[in-house]
Amino acid sequence: MKASIPYIEKKFEEFNQLMFAGRLPKIPIELSDAKTFLGVCVSQRRRLLNGQIEHYNFRLRINTRIDLPEEQVEDTIIHEMIHYFIGIHKLEDSSAHGPIFRSIMQRINEQHGRHLTVSHKGTKEQREQAFDTKPHWHVVAVVLLKNGKTGVKVLPRVAPRIVNYYNQVGSHSSVEEIKLFLSKDIFFNRFPNSSALNVIFVDHDEVMKHLVDAERLVCDGKSLTSK
Repeated sequence: MKASIPYIEKKFEEFNQLMFAGRLPKIPIELSDAKTFLGVCVSQRRRLLNGQIEHYNFRLRINTRIDLPEEQVEDTIIHEMIHYFIGIHKLEDSSAHGPIFRSIMQRINEQHGRHLTVSHKGTKEQREQAFDTKPHWHVVAVVLLKNGKTGVKVLPRVAPRIVNYYNQVGSHSSVEEIKLFLSKDIFFNRFPNSSALNVIFVDHDEVMKHLVDAERLVCDGKSLTSK
């Protein structure tokens, strides 16, 4: 299911009474199209006159990009409500999922038969749903390393940035070769698009099968041409 704001508001009030003794004030609910999380409790920070940091303007964001089982949507809401409870009551935990968070989570799991976990990023299959499925043109750099590994980099479609990446990364002692492609395969939607001088390691055969129909680009160190 993909949650709606009325659904989340209803569940928030239900869980607030059932699990938090009604101690959570109402919170603005936002729907998220993010690729990287199922839910998040966000807030702003300000420094008080005594030097302490105060969190305020809490909002609850729930992902609607991924189709999840209802139980997982509920667990995501409860997970973020724990963060909200800790924040609104100014409890000092050692980390985002420190002892206080884990204690509340364990109590809820035991008393209410939930399956809350510290991490709730979803399964690999669910994360696959989050990727944009619309075809877009990508400049893809396939970086072959001397140790046999293959890296992929999706670059902005700006010639000077592509040439700079080709020259900088290609000159590294660990790099055997860089191949450039222009592709519309949606496989490459999952990779970040930037000029940063890095790669994401991939299976060589897997990535190359998505470049079978791609246009090959050639860089001479100064300019780009189509092959």
